[in-house]
Amino acid sequence: MAQLTDLHDLLCHEVQAMYSAEKLIVAGLPRMIEKAHNQELKQAFSQHLAETEQQVERLKEVAKMLNIDADGDSNPGMKGIIAEGEKVMEKNSESEVLDAALICGAQKIEHYEIAGYGTAVYLAKELGLEAVARVLDETLEEEKNTNSILNHLAKNLVNPMAE
Repeated sequence: MAQLTDLHDLLCHEVQAMYSAEKLIVAGLPRMIEKAHNQELKQAFSQHLAETEQQVERLKEVAKMLNIDADGDSNPGMKGIIAEGEKVMEKNSESEVLDAALICGAQKIEHYEIAGYGTAVYLAKELGLEAVARVLDETLEEEKNTNSILNHLAKNLVNPMAE
């Protein structure tokens, strides 16, 4: 979107930005899976990779519903969060501490996504685009669930082992 003139334009921008973010996540998650030591964390990342691939498809569907190109905008915010995570993964770390760092980075990503999808759902509802809102809300709920899983892993398995 070269110009934002109304809430519909803003919604389209958010959808394109989230599409860019999800594609970056699909590209980055395999490295996180490879770096993780805790098997439950590896499993959670693997499950979320499959979920994220479906989220990319949903965003293509939403873009079609909005009559826009899903690839229309990039996401420098997500690029920055991922770059920060890459920097941390390159540090010489104990395996348990690296797992804690991976969860920390993943939760930053989840919180970014929750904010982005939450905004997009609100805008779609505000514009009366209930079908768009439903599709986006499905992803929002998945992101919230992933964040809860990461919280559980951090509190109950990974962080106690990293102390």
